[in-house]
Amino acid sequence: MNMKKLITTLFSGMALSAFVVLPAMAADDSDPTKEQFIPMPTYLTGPFAAGGSGNSGGTIDYFNLLNMRDGGINGIKLVWEICDFGYNTERGVECYERLKAKGHKGAPMVQPFSTGVTYALLERTLADKIPMMMIGYGDTRATDGSVFPYAFPVVTNYWNQSTAKLRFIGQREGGMDKLKGMKIVNLHLKHPYGNETLPVWAKMAEIYGFELTNIAVPWPGIDQKSLWLQIRKLQPDYVINRNWGVSCTVPLREAARIGFPADHIIGVWWCGSEEDVIPAGKAAKGYITTNFHAVGRDIPVISEIFDVVYGAMKGNLSASRVGSVYYNRGVASAIIITEAIRLAQKQFGVGPIGGEEMQWAMEHLDITPERIAELGATGLAPPLKLSCADHEGGGWVMFQQWDGDKWVKLGDPIQPMHDLTSAMIKEGAAKYAAEKGITPRDCSKEG
Repeated sequence: MNMKKLITTLFSGMALSAFVVLPAMAADDSDPTKEQFIPMPTYLTGPFAAGGSGNSGGTIDYFNLLNMRDGGINGIKLVWEICDFGYNTERGVECYERLKAKGHKGAPMVQPFSTGVTYALLERTLADKIPMMMIGYGDTRATDGSVFPYAFPVVTNYWNQSTAKLRFIGQREGGMDKLKGMKIVNLHLKHPYGNETLPVWAKMAEIYGFELTNIAVPWPGIDQKSLWLQIRKLQPDYVINRNWGVSCTVPLREAARIGFPADHIIGVWWCGSEEDVIPAGKAAKGYITTNFHAVGRDIPVISEIFDVVYGAMKGNLSASRVGSVYYNRGVASAIIITEAIRLAQKQFGVGPIGGEEMQWAMEHLDITPERIAELGATGLAPPLKLSCADHEGGGWVMFQQWDGDKWVKLGDPIQPMHDLTSAMIKEGAAKYAAEKGITPRDCSKEG
């Protein structure tokens, strides 16, 4: 199946029910003491189905690889249950409540792939002592683990990703001093996900002297004609594309219609998949987005999944999606989850892991380049070192450009402006703690 047919197939399922629970993948004669349950809230239907299905599909395929090749993790088989919430926040919370108590020790973690759901679950997961992993999304304030012990915006949070974008623009233009007087439009969904970066863009505009215009895209962002008429009048130097799902493609078409160059649109990594650019056709050529992992099948672990899992006809998706952006992101997520489970087993004993054990493991997780190479995931899973104080643990931001057929990596990864964002994160976390009556942990005393 070619990619265009794939996209047609994906979106043809959007009219299905937006709340579907699929049974856990476990043997009929299963022993719960020999299984590690993992909840899988996702969105297989709705306008953002490409992202949900790709991410969850890659994650499940990696779980299957470990089960088929290794018998799980130290003999503990991985099992899971999918709950499709259609990217609806209320239904996402329902999925969490349905799944959190399942398994021998309950859910060890949850990964909702929705910023709106992460906001809604912050207090619930804390009360339930279930870590919430947010790989490249979610509430940036949760980087401060002293206030958010059970929330982990791992790899790179949204604020740091935004600062890397500005550095990329600065490098491209010949220096950060060239930003003064420039015009930048932040085109963002009118949604918690889209609003998340407003504070950091305002701060950067203040520091570097560029003219910032925030333009909110009404949910779900399918019609943006009037917004791009505004952009045409503004004549910005760059547009930040902070849409999501089907709305990611719209700016590329509208930009072409008004003659705005695609290579001056910088997309969030949730607008940087094949599904975002192929529907736009020629209008997408030159478009640039962030990413934090390699794309393609020539990564050893991706090739092994294709050979072992799809070779046995047990793949979760169409084989044509293996190696795509969202698929590889799901595998990267699965690597982080399973490496944390592996560490928890080493600390607490081989067997199913619960939420508190997983929280300890997440705060002591150190996925080195050497370990990544052992996993066959060099370039796919970024180095990651977490702690009580730092729940992000990375700052890895890559850039890629669509050449009309495939994504092409642009240069080396760019480090975010941690010196700028760290103070903002501390301030935001402290305000949240005061509002919620939380006493921050003293991370210097945490072992």
